Amino acid sequence: MSISLYSLVIYPILFILPAYAANGAPVLLKGRWRGKYLLDRGKKIGGRRILGNNKTLPGTMVSLAGGIVVSLAEYAFLPYMLPVGILLTVGANAGDLAGSFIKRMVNVAPGKNALILDQYDFLAGAFAFAAPFAAYFPSLYGILFIAALTGAMHVLTNHGAYRLRLKDVPW
Repeated sequence: MSISLYSLVIYPILFILPAYAANGAPVLLKGRWRGKYLLDRGKKIGGRRILGNNKTLPGTMVSLAGGIVVSLAEYAFLPYMLPVGILLTVGANAGDLAGSFIKRMVNVAPGKNALILDQYDFLAGAFAFAAPFAAYFPSLYGILFIAALTGAMHVLTNHGAYRLRLKDVPW
């Protein structure tokens, strides 16, 4: 088995880019809609909010738009990436929402860090939703690269967004 730069690094990045775009796009709203147009409409389960004030309709729409725009750009070079990218985008949103739900149910306050869950919830959702297109997934080494890259990028991009005053916390 031959491992090339393309199969280990370049293709995995191209593959996961729609999910990365979807996950990062809402920060561009700078929290403008926090507490407004809530996805959970303020509802609770067992006295706990379902998702919290940070999960809004505008944030979700920007997330979906970001991932779909990247998918459309990739479509010009990798035609199969349009449906794969859309599923990665929707899955990234579903994973992020599931992570927020879990955090609320175990009493992690909104905006507080939940190690592993915060870094990988969107990635797990993206992979799960794109599973019907598993033939296009990167190799095992490519997936491991994506996992490592995601952990590093999570730290770097969140600290950068915090320094740019796009986020209130550096995680």
